[in-house]
Amino acid sequence: MTNAVVAHREPSTRADFTIDQGWESYTGEEHAIWRTLFERQEKILVGRACDEFMAGLIGLGVAAHGIPDFRRLNDVLMKATGWQIVAVPGLVPDDIFFEHLANRRFPSTCFIRTRAQLDYLQEPDIFHDIYGHVPLLMNPVFADYMAAYGRGGVKALRLGALHNLARLYWYTVEFGLIATPAGMRIYGSGILSSKGESIFSLDDPAPNRIAFDLLRVMQTKYRIDDYQETYFVIDSFEQLFEATRPDFAPYYRELAQRTDLVPGTVLPSDRVLHRGQGRP
Repeated sequence: MTNAVVAHREPSTRADFTIDQGWESYTGEEHAIWRTLFERQEKILVGRACDEFMAGLIGLGVAAHGIPDFRRLNDVLMKATGWQIVAVPGLVPDDIFFEHLANRRFPSTCFIRTRAQLDYLQEPDIFHDIYGHVPLLMNPVFADYMAAYGRGGVKALRLGALHNLARLYWYTVEFGLIATPAGMRIYGSGILSSKGESIFSLDDPAPNRIAFDLLRVMQTKYRIDDYQETYFVIDSFEQLFEATRPDFAPYYRELAQRTDLVPGTVLPSDRVLHRGQGRP
């Protein structure tokens, strides 16, 4: 998934759509909302989140006490994998988004949801971006995958294939699962930052869980208004990174000849890890 294009830049926004986080301006209530979100995910994700995410969370020092200061996180992140967090006012144009990723800069929003939005928010907030995304940027292989995705995004824009590449982001970075010796685990940020989907993605019999295949993923549409009907499961982050190494131009040409698949589709060629029952 990529960020939707915004209509204009605010006067305080730089040419690359970055702003100052303004950490000192967060209120006590905003820090309290972070604590509420953090503490409930902390309980749910034990035995559900992949080890790499949990290690990244600890390594970064992201904790329940309040909204993190990007300056402190960047000191740690830069030393670990050469990444930086840059603050943005909200969704940014696709070309700007990809340019940041390609240069190992992760654009994060600064605002935090209200208490009325604890369980659902249409637009990503700081909890989704920092808690959900950034810990895995401490992992060298996943960090390289994200940079490769950014470079691929710049090319996809030029080739008119953004819709295909957006599906790869959606089904990996946002809603990906990984097979481990201990069982299936979560690595997608959209799941990791969601109380309901953290449980649904692994425990509910409704969704399909299908082994990752690059072209299959990029052929599959997604919905943004409900839990996923299909999750794609990688074997390792190395597998994911290797899948992004080839030139995607031939893939885009092949995909142009294929019919898009609706999210709940199961093909005879799929390696199905769990055949879902569908939602009532």
